[in-house]
Amino acid sequence: MQAPDLNLLIALDALLEEGSVIGAAKRMHLSAPAMSRTLARIRDALGDPIFVQVGRRMVPTPRALALREQVRDSVQSAVRLLRPERETDLATLERHFNVYANDTFSGSFGSLLLERVRREAPRSVLRFQPENDTEPHVVLDGESDLYISAMRPMGSDIRVQQLFTTTFVGLAREDHPIFDDEITPQRFASYDHISVSRRGRIAGPIDVALAALGLRRTVSLVVPSFHSGVFALGLSDLIVGLPEHVAVTAQRLGMQVRSFEIPIPLETIVVIQAWHPRLHNDPAHQWLRHLIREVCRS
Repeated sequence: MQAPDLNLLIALDALLEEGSVIGAAKRMHLSAPAMSRTLARIRDALGDPIFVQVGRRMVPTPRALALREQVRDSVQSAVRLLRPERETDLATLERHFNVYANDTFSGSFGSLLLERVRREAPRSVLRFQPENDTEPHVVLDGESDLYISAMRPMGSDIRVQQLFTTTFVGLAREDHPIFDDEITPQRFASYDHISVSRRGRIAGPIDVALAALGLRRTVSLVVPSFHSGVFALGLSDLIVGLPEHVAVTAQRLGMQVRSFEIPIPLETIVVIQAWHPRLHNDPAHQWLRHLIREVCRS
């Protein structure tokens, strides 16, 4: 039996990543016709079309989707195996770091992190990915280099490191009438609120804590992120509950808002960074993790 051409594995990884023959050709420094011929060889080797034409788009087949993670892991393992051990030259490092981060981190520390990355590794690119329903699976699926969010159950193999803790505070416009007197649970619940939920939920931990006191608030607006909640305050009498780090950032930016301690018991939020074990010993990845931790501690 003829030995398989392992170059096809690299080409298949490029095709699955780019989703097009032209994109894969550019990535591999080949012409489009050469990449098309390579795709034909991959189809022959696997006995599957891999991609089918739908309108103007190339759509991966179920077999291609099933192979994606295995192909990516195999190529990355081969690259690491053949790469000599040496210190990473940050000045010449050309790498795109995909960071799946909540807006508590990206809004509070994103600019500081970008400043450090531009200074230390000017040829590298940070790509912040928004939160979505896949959540920690982005780490397991290899879609992100880092997952930064509130602590939650992760896979047993996933590496986790605590970055910082934060607490929920209330935020309102500077001259909001809630500041005219002591902020009690009753007065806190008496004003209309903004609920922050990317899934569109009205109720959350604040409502549970109020219910324990026999109180109920009115939610008039639901927004998908904490920062959209800040901007939604405007000149209204609305109140929004959000992490203290977000409130501090809004005030530092000169927004005419004022924070206050929410007069009900709420849990402290632990924010972590998590990564796949295959990246644990990668020098560039180690540098980014260390940098993020430094920025958060600053």
